[in-house]
Amino acid sequence: MPEEMLPLFPLETVLLPHCELRLHIFEERYKEMIGECLQLRQEFGVVQARGGGLMRIGCTASIEDVLRRYEDGRMDIAAIGRRRFALEEVSGGRSFLRGKAQFFGDTDETPPDRELAMQAFAAWLDLVKSREAEADPPDLDHPQLSFLLADISQDLHFRQRLLEMQSERGRLESVRDQLRRELEKDRIRAAMEKVVRSNGHGRHLYSKPE
Repeated sequence: MPEEMLPLFPLETVLLPHCELRLHIFEERYKEMIGECLQLRQEFGVVQARGGGLMRIGCTASIEDVLRRYEDGRMDIAAIGRRRFALEEVSGGRSFLRGKAQFFGDTDETPPDRELAMQAFAAWLDLVKSREAEADPPDLDHPQLSFLLADISQDLHFRQRLLEMQSERGRLESVRDQLRRELEKDRIRAAMEKVVRSNGHGRHLYSKPE
């Protein structure tokens, strides 16, 4: 597997391959880093910052567009997740962190069956409708459909676990189950909010045992 030194952008989020990330760049060190990436047309590595440290598995991002430049050097950018990597070591020799990254892909020998993909897509569609989210349906023939479907979830532990998995079949199963759980949680939350709005009269939620 190839290795290279990547400029690193620690964030309290998890970027997934093929998914969009929008950032407001305001710290001097990241102005320098993003400016260099733009000049060299280089990717940077996004890693989740957790518990005062960095997760070992991350995803590179390529800058697709500079949405706005400010007079003081700040900028708004749109980036797309690209390659997954494992950090072998981290260097602090620059104003921003850099890491020796080893890239990896999936180990599936055969693609997952269509039925599993449709189950995961159905769970995604139900969640989109429930949240009244604006989302374009993903390409069901995409070889890493799981990442596109999972992007609706903001559960960082789930997203990080998915990023580390090397089986599209396993990821689709996880996505299907996770999105179903989130839909059920959303329904319970909506029902409880309805109870609160009705001054706590929630008898309709429960049936009295015989």
